[in-house]
Amino acid sequence: MKVSNTKPGYYPSMTRLKGFRLFILLLLPLISFAQNKISGVITDANGKKLDRVEIFNKSTNAKTFTDKNGEFEINEKKSASFDFVFYKEGYAIVEQNSITTGSKITVVLNKINELTEVIIRKQNEKLFALHKLKDIEGTAIYAGKKTEVVAVDKLTANKAANNARQIFAQVVGLTINESSDGGLQLSIGGRGLDPNRTSNFNTRQNGYDISADVLGYPESYYATPTEALEEIQVIRGAASLQYGTQFGGLVNFKTKTPSQKPIELMTRTTLGSYGLFTNFTSLSGTKDKFSYYTFYNYKQGNGFRPNSDFESKNYFANLNYKFNDKTAIHFDYTYFNYLAQQAGGLTDAMFNENPTQSNRSRNWFAVDWNLFALKLEHKFNNDADFSLQLFGLDASRKAVGYRSNRVSSPDPEGTVRDLIVGDFVNWGAEARYLKRYSIRENRSAFLIGAKYYQSRNTGIQGPGSAGSDANFKLADAEFPYYANQSNYTFPNLNLSVFGENIFKITSNFSITPGFRFEKIRTQAEGSFRKINLDLAGNVILDDEQFENNIKDRDFVLLGVGLSYKPQNQIEFYGNISQNYRSVTFNDIRTVSPSQVIDSNISDEKGFTSDIGIRGQLGNKVTFDASIYGLYYNDKIGEYETRNPNGSAAVVRYRSNIGTAVTYGFETMFDWSLSKTFFQDNDNFIWNAFSNIALTDSQYLKSDAPNIEGNKVEFVPLFNIKTGTGIGYKNFMTSLQFTYVSSQFTEANNSKTDVNDNTYGIFGEIPAYYVADFSASYKWKKWKLEAGVTNFTNNSYFTRRATGYPGPGIIPSDNRTFYTTLELVF
Repeated sequence: MKVSNTKPGYYPSMTRLKGFRLFILLLLPLISFAQNKISGVITDANGKKLDRVEIFNKSTNAKTFTDKNGEFEINEKKSASFDFVFYKEGYAIVEQNSITTGSKITVVLNKINELTEVIIRKQNEKLFALHKLKDIEGTAIYAGKKTEVVAVDKLTANKAANNARQIFAQVVGLTINESSDGGLQLSIGGRGLDPNRTSNFNTRQNGYDISADVLGYPESYYATPTEALEEIQVIRGAASLQYGTQFGGLVNFKTKTPSQKPIELMTRTTLGSYGLFTNFTSLSGTKDKFSYYTFYNYKQGNGFRPNSDFESKNYFANLNYKFNDKTAIHFDYTYFNYLAQQAGGLTDAMFNENPTQSNRSRNWFAVDWNLFALKLEHKFNNDADFSLQLFGLDASRKAVGYRSNRVSSPDPEGTVRDLIVGDFVNWGAEARYLKRYSIRENRSAFLIGAKYYQSRNTGIQGPGSAGSDANFKLADAEFPYYANQSNYTFPNLNLSVFGENIFKITSNFSITPGFRFEKIRTQAEGSFRKINLDLAGNVILDDEQFENNIKDRDFVLLGVGLSYKPQNQIEFYGNISQNYRSVTFNDIRTVSPSQVIDSNISDEKGFTSDIGIRGQLGNKVTFDASIYGLYYNDKIGEYETRNPNGSAAVVRYRSNIGTAVTYGFETMFDWSLSKTFFQDNDNFIWNAFSNIALTDSQYLKSDAPNIEGNKVEFVPLFNIKTGTGIGYKNFMTSLQFTYVSSQFTEANNSKTDVNDNTYGIFGEIPAYYVADFSASYKWKKWKLEAGVTNFTNNSYFTRRATGYPGPGIIPSDNRTFYTTLELVF
């Protein structure tokens, strides 16, 4: 009899089957993971493996790089096919479509032996088209929004002087206050928004705020030098809810990314008319997980008018460390310091007589700016991104000068000057989380974010020294009874929560609603003195008044964007968004001889909307055409009136004028003539563009006298920029023509009095046109650039100032030449 050693309930075959099933269950995710992986190696034509090759997934907008062995691995959540672009500097771009998950591929990049400037430009255009703001970019959503990107590498322009007319030539509808200070400040507006120091935009550098105080003083005294920029992002419409409440939207200056070499040095020296000298030197590189980009920019010049000398120093450092493929940290530091003498404004009679004259020799302006930013980026997986940015500002602006509202009056030596000093200390934190998900195989995305911001700024106005130098100290002892005296602290606090969601209804149609909750607390603590003198100069009133004015508000802004893409390169878009602009205490308490501000001035509310179509026709034409509307309730504006404080002088009175609307048609058209007619010549490029904005406006309702039915200020009916660029091998040229029709500067639509020899602050900005030419030639590591701006030598102006640097007409530059020599090694 055979005895079995099998225990009761023990069945060897069943046990082995269960173990096998368990093994399969454990293996299935690994098999699935392997099936959803795309891997490969990238080599040159000789089989050498290439590291740091950029691999861009056109289907998901994701980007990765090869390792030091030329290998890459991309993991997707599901089985599908994807379109890829492979790029490395000095090699021809390779595109491969419909690569399925589970594939292992080998890609060969061919080295470009004759890397001419035209070929580099064409390569950059391809990359720019790929990387241009998509529906989702990092932890931001742009679907259905009015977005424009300036690719700085594509520009042949006067970058050393930050010539905004050339740099922003292909951004529709912008109005520009031009100055002769070498581009130290940027002043752009549009759609009825005052261009002065870009105060109606949320201005950022690499995604963090750079203006003086987002709430209390949203003016930008610093603008990143164009020579340091990779691109400028201009985002309007509902997308602005991600960045703030402003009517203008966002302007973001994105600095260049570090070179993939261990070290790369570039230096650019520029000489120009009226003593212009600039030097821009950058150092950049990547070593393993660490990368850096840093620059120093020095400028000096005399300006085309007397009393217009300026000097600036600008240093920037960007340090990056990539812990792994999912986590990276970035640190930015910016230092900017400049001193400028200001030639002052002119009356209409003075401008018509000689626009290059100046009767102000004691007006000075100084800026000292320190910006800090630390950003953490983390990718939880392919579908979830997180970013946290900490930023801070320690800065000041100082102005001293003679600012009589009688502009033609000479500046008497030995008399008191007006001194204004503002110190800005603020910091903030902004966190964003973006999650991608699927609805019926269509990829949607949800964004949630929060921002905390606080500032404690100070503002002092009082007597300045009687000298002629740049002395920014109070002269209290010398002039104890100076009328315009105040000393304030502005502790401001802002907490906001914002969110958006792309609902991908079909593969072609999406709806993106968004919201922004704002808690704003603005405060003014301080005092001002009321001092009245009789005709003999005796004090008849000396009254110091103290105040602690607090404004608290909580509100929610809503917006929605729609996007329909009937085919790959065409998009119909539309959006509508509520907007809000808080009034600033700093404006209320700063006294200007030519302007009076309503003490009861309040916040501005309204909404913006856009409807348009954009896209590409083949690879030859890029276009964007839209209609828009801006509605303002309690719009802040200015009108001419007698001084309500009792003085006999005529002033510009700033108040909530009423309800207004601006509306218009904007179109941008860029045509590649070389791709249309000369496709076989890789070393030839020829583009033409037109940028046309037709804008109208009206005050619908106003309690102020003679305002209702008038046009809104800063709204030219025609704003046209057009031009062409031609390049052959290493020689590039550009020609640009700008025309801006007349625009009013105050709400009562005062006509220009050409014989006015007193004020210069009333009347229109007349229509003007200006033409610019630039060219460059590259030889090995050298590049020579040269050009002439306003080569027709027109006399025109874009601003009637009421404070610094005026009051009065601020003339724009006449004909100006420049030459730049660049060396890269």
